[in-house]
Amino acid sequence: MKTRIFVAGHNGMVGSAIVRQLMKRDNVEVITRSRQELNLLDQAAVNAFFATANIDQVYLAAAKVGGIHANNTYPADFIYENLMMECNIIHAAHQHDVQHLLFLGSSCIYPKLATQPMKENALLTDTLEATNEPYAIAKIAGIKLCESYNRQHGRDYRSVMPTNLYGENDNFHPENSHVIPALMRRFHEAKLNGDAEVVVWGTGKPMREFLHVDDMAAASVHVMELDAKTYQANTEPMLSHINVGTGVDCTIREMAETMAKVVGYEGKLVFDSSKPDGTPRKLMDVSRLAALGWRYRIGLEQGLASTYQWFLDNQDNFRQ
Repeated sequence: MKTRIFVAGHNGMVGSAIVRQLMKRDNVEVITRSRQELNLLDQAAVNAFFATANIDQVYLAAAKVGGIHANNTYPADFIYENLMMECNIIHAAHQHDVQHLLFLGSSCIYPKLATQPMKENALLTDTLEATNEPYAIAKIAGIKLCESYNRQHGRDYRSVMPTNLYGENDNFHPENSHVIPALMRRFHEAKLNGDAEVVVWGTGKPMREFLHVDDMAAASVHVMELDAKTYQANTEPMLSHINVGTGVDCTIREMAETMAKVVGYEGKLVFDSSKPDGTPRKLMDVSRLAALGWRYRIGLEQGLASTYQWFLDNQDNFRQ
């Protein structure tokens, strides 16, 4: 009998990558629901879905996400929608006896000035980055929901914290997207228009770690499929999340220069220091994941090149 796996958020960048990973397996039946078919903010609807769908496992990849501008502009939306989705799905999974669930968080759960690279035990040790605090608090709540259902009800609900992700099915909105898709679109349009320069937000000095979404999906499935003894030996009851990243970072300037090369933009890069930089550095300590037998495969330039090709093939679908 095939394992019935519900991927919440299957149309998003991470969820769609997880679906692609799972579809490679013959013993899996992937269950999805579009936003029109199932409103994850509606507790009664989510509960009714779990009551009839006979789900064996859940990948909770559904989330409201965005870059600095979106987080600053819509803080209430970010905390409310993420909290509601997490609560509805995790609680319904428990109520309908789903033993295995994987929650996908974010590296923004860690303090703004956390010691680098950031270890899992940095959680809740200091102040969060102000620009995305509502989103980060929602993600921290998701981790603690999983831990609490494990402690009280004996569930096996796990959490993975990805670093900055990019890749196929990303959001390329000119204002509300993350740095890689925002810059990719900006460089592409500048190349087409023959613009002499491209403006990049901030000083270009902050350090960031980037992980291709296909690597993230592979890591998620790897963590989900670990036997309980192995997983628990590498986590703690009150610290059950696992960092997912490359363990390698670069400056925003270096990333932008690589992006320009990949896109073929030959103009000048201008850094607007009046715009916020965000956290000075965000590098994950991925030693726990390495001990569990997983390491990234897709380098930054390779990943940007494949993402740009996907952008070119699909740009007509997301013109704003």
